[in-house]
Amino acid sequence: MDSQEIAWWQHGIVYQIYPRSFQDSNGDGIGDLAGIIQRLDYVRDLGVNAVWLSPIYPSPMADFGYDVADYTGIHSLFGDMADFDRLLAETHRRGLKLILDLVPNHSSNQHPWFLESRRSRDNPRRDWYFWRDPAPDGGPPNNWLSVFGGPAWTFDETTGQYYLHQFAREQPELNYRNPEVLAAMQAVMRFWLDKGIDGFRVDVIEFILKDEQLRDEPENPDWDGVDPHGRLKHIHTRDLPGVHDLIREFRGVVDAYPERVMIGEVFQFDETIVSYYGAGGGGCHLPFNFRLIYRDWSAPSVREAVASYEAALGSEHWPNWVLGNHDQHRIATRVGFEQARVAMLLLLTLRGTPTVYYGDEIGMEDVSIPPERIQDPAALNQPAVAHIFGRDPERTPMQWDDSPNAGFCPPAMTPWLPLAEDFRQRNVARQDADPDSMLNLFRRVTALRQGEPALYRGTYREISLGEADAGVLGYLREAPGARRFLVLLNFAAHPWQLDLAALGAGAEVRVASHGGREGPVALNNLALGADEGLVLALD
Repeated sequence: MDSQEIAWWQHGIVYQIYPRSFQDSNGDGIGDLAGIIQRLDYVRDLGVNAVWLSPIYPSPMADFGYDVADYTGIHSLFGDMADFDRLLAETHRRGLKLILDLVPNHSSNQHPWFLESRRSRDNPRRDWYFWRDPAPDGGPPNNWLSVFGGPAWTFDETTGQYYLHQFAREQPELNYRNPEVLAAMQAVMRFWLDKGIDGFRVDVIEFILKDEQLRDEPENPDWDGVDPHGRLKHIHTRDLPGVHDLIREFRGVVDAYPERVMIGEVFQFDETIVSYYGAGGGGCHLPFNFRLIYRDWSAPSVREAVASYEAALGSEHWPNWVLGNHDQHRIATRVGFEQARVAMLLLLTLRGTPTVYYGDEIGMEDVSIPPERIQDPAALNQPAVAHIFGRDPERTPMQWDDSPNAGFCPPAMTPWLPLAEDFRQRNVARQDADPDSMLNLFRRVTALRQGEPALYRGTYREISLGEADAGVLGYLREAPGARRFLVLLNFAAHPWQLDLAALGAGAEVRVASHGGREGPVALNNLALGADEGLVLALD
């Protein structure tokens, strides 16, 4: 099998851009589509294959675009449809793919569908959403909770009923037990696919079907007392058996267009994730695999996470890996800057499709947000745990250079979120000039991965390192007729001396996490430095 025999999304690397924070082109302090176009050469030169954009649709921005008021338009903050068409053309001209966010679980409360639905109890679109009478005590119809805090129901005085929202109250849930809703969302998908986009990342795909009887959810006996949403076991609002039938309907639309991909946001950390794949299950090409984000950062923990996922997939499904996104604290904050280099080697050398969040290639960290600058509804609605669940810290502007506002927006403008204090030291321009920077490490690994069959399509085989297994993860990437690669990742802050003579006499270090080690090495007495990762080509 060569690269022409696997799909582009299997061979490729996905790069997520949060449009508000990538590049401001018009001086309003908010990133936009024209700004992304300005930076497409940078994205291409990273060695990635596809760009995934967080929502760019018209929206009141109660949840920064995840409250969609028009599924087939462009928010004026980001530009207009002509700007989008130009972005799509320029992306394709550089050999890159473009993936859009699809948000089918809920719309904005300003969407025309919802505005019609709330007018009267007998409106033709009333059943497009979930409307219910108050409980006997006048409260919400059941005990369901919002992910953003508080009840999942809001009372609407217009018709004297509550409507359902599992996120912000401005995000009413669509009712997919009404076939008209599914047909409308499929029409949305065709609109963008007809334009030529290369696929969708589907938001909270496991949430889109709710219990038909809207039964109360049971208390969670394992609740840690921190996240209010975790107080209940969400057995009636996510991962319902019928959800796979709905997802299969979405997949059918995508499959009608050649070489498109559907990626699902799924929060399953055991073998359940396999049911969201296409073959015999829910229908995604790739259900996002978040298990590395929620694991302890240690060699034994990561080893088990990879092994259990590989075992669950078998040979019929294609793996994928994610270390960060717009909802998760940045990897450099979670594991430290030195281990962030090791993490990037891991992400880009495991079997399967990696997804990289903008700025992680330069080791951007979370930014402390002053209370008066907080934007995220998840933080505003839960001030007691804002520091834990607030998502602003990982959404701050891209750090391009050491000029005022880091080259993101004009010096006189205040960016929509604060910049990191270290942007003058940690930015693209500075790292571009440093051959041993994290940015250039990223480029070296992607270039190697793209050119070596063992790395972009080969098997994964863990190797035992004896007592070093406590701190080092080692694995082989192999493909028939191709050069083999050994990956060694030291999760510990101290060095190891390894005897790997069983793998051969010698090897060549092709990429070292901290540079300066490229070249031949003897496997029988291999020194692995503290916080170091190596990618070695075996003789």
